[in-house]
Amino acid sequence: MPITPNEASKRAREICQLAPIIPVLVVEAPAKARPLAQALVDGGLPALEVTLRTPAALEVIREMAAVKGGIVGAGTLITPDDVTAAVEAGARFGVSPGATDALLDACEAAGLPLLPGAATATEAMRLLARGYDMLKFFPAEASGGAPALKAIGAPLPQISFCPTGGVSPANAANYLSLPNVICAGGSWVAPADLVAAEDWAAITALAKAARQLRQT
Repeated sequence: MPITPNEASKRAREICQLAPIIPVLVVEAPAKARPLAQALVDGGLPALEVTLRTPAALEVIREMAAVKGGIVGAGTLITPDDVTAAVEAGARFGVSPGATDALLDACEAAGLPLLPGAATATEAMRLLARGYDMLKFFPAEASGGAPALKAIGAPLPQISFCPTGGVSPANAANYLSLPNVICAGGSWVAPADLVAAEDWAAITALAKAARQLRQT
């Protein structure tokens, strides 16, 4: 069922409010998808972004979508075809590094809540004019980090963000302390070495630590 930009942002905001961190996942092996998702959900991070950067990504989304308590989204949506494939795989939300009219049209037509990317005030204002007030700030660190996002928030307090790109345990609190930040996207909760070793307990521990990050 189609979705309006306002409703898309409302749903995206609800997902972002589930936990301080949304894991950004690049998964090569579908066989690891379910236990990885379970480890993260067990650690208190239910919203999971699977990036469409590997041949296995769509199958990974299918596998993770079967994990109870998880809400799996597709990241790196670029084209309308990406949107169609993500929805068919079971994605419940989408994330994009930027935003084009074609991508926004496709997500709205498919009823897929989108977290569209913006790095400047102009990009954020254009999305706001369309009806999006829950955005991804990307690439966060390369675009000036928390100080830049704080500055953007001053004249645009009606927009909330999920900063992604260079966010780490060392700087996450800086972002989460901003009034215009709902959550942040980070890959450190599922490092490649722990996934390869299938050390799900260690990943759950990282997720629990990330869950403790709170806005002040």
